[in-house]
Amino acid sequence: MNQNYYCVIMAGGIGSRFWPLSRTSKPKQFLDVIGTGKTLIQQTFDRFTNIIPAENILIVTNEIYKDQILEQLPKVKEHQVLLEPLRRNTAPCIAYANFRILKENPNANIVVAPSDHLMENEAAFQEVLAKGLDFVANNDALLTLGIQPSRPETGYGYIQLDGGNQDIEVNKTLRKVKTFTEKPDQEMAQIFLDSGDFFWNSGIFFWSLKSIMHAFDSYLPEVNNLFSEGQDFYFTEKETEFINTAYPKCKSISIDYGVMEKAHNVHVLCADFGWSDLGTWGSLYEHSARDENGNSILGNSVFAYDTKNSLINVPKNKLVVMQGLEDYIVVESDNILLICKKQDEQKIKQYVNDVKIKMGDDFCKHRPKKPGFIQEAPDTRQKN
Repeated sequence: MNQNYYCVIMAGGIGSRFWPLSRTSKPKQFLDVIGTGKTLIQQTFDRFTNIIPAENILIVTNEIYKDQILEQLPKVKEHQVLLEPLRRNTAPCIAYANFRILKENPNANIVVAPSDHLMENEAAFQEVLAKGLDFVANNDALLTLGIQPSRPETGYGYIQLDGGNQDIEVNKTLRKVKTFTEKPDQEMAQIFLDSGDFFWNSGIFFWSLKSIMHAFDSYLPEVNNLFSEGQDFYFTEKETEFINTAYPKCKSISIDYGVMEKAHNVHVLCADFGWSDLGTWGSLYEHSARDENGNSILGNSVFAYDTKNSLINVPKNKLVVMQGLEDYIVVESDNILLICKKQDEQKIKQYVNDVKIKMGDDFCKHRPKKPGFIQEAPDTRQKN
């Protein structure tokens, strides 16, 4: 394997839109949400080890997830887990990883990816991965993966290709980026789809260490300078103390907004390998096997009568009988049952907030300590 190839896996999210299965104490990257026998972060790690040495893969995560990382990824050593004391979006965690890698290999070529995405066609992704790393190894460029859209999706940002929609060959065509666009409304998403030169922004990036550090120095110098101050501490017992001091000083900013939308050497590799960010229950439904009634069922004791086009995710050996549902999400996890119309799944965050207000944080943060655990709602009556 090429010893200059590195991977940074971002694994600090809490997956709030996948509640109640995903909770703060164990978010979706540490769960087997599609029933493969592997968690999402295990799948992510495995797909990169086909090309990148396991010892060159760094996991950036919140400090509360350290033990879960080491338990689920036995090939990962403790020094490969970069611990954030608090969440500061994607640019700071990438800057932290940059300086860590710099101390080890200044000639590194890096792919950065979230820990919880789905790739249905692994062979096609391996082809794209190899092409992307080779491109940035030989060019001063920041490369992002653009996913060929299959529908007018309003939940993703879009990337417009420079040069129009001519001669695009999926998984091979590389173009300069013309524009980045935030999540559109339905009408604009349809226009993007019809144009043929807009691709979904996957949040997967490639660059050489030299190129990305130059970009940080140009567009986010305050972030770059902050982590530069720790060069004497990385890989020492003082690293944690430095990071815990530096992070609160760092502004929260995404790599897209802080660097990619400003740089002039940004390219996109047009790809299609059955990608999904698995950001919602609806996206999981779109990528799940379905029965003759359009139901996606995870659970071995489910009886669904007159039920169509629904996602049903319940524990194994939990007997569930339902009748007359269409286009619903039904999820049971430990002490919580969620029943919600698919079209209203964006309201799940509001439901979570309501639960926090009326029942406290435990239903959103933690799983029950013992079977049958039910937390009583706090007494909000005024005391005389």
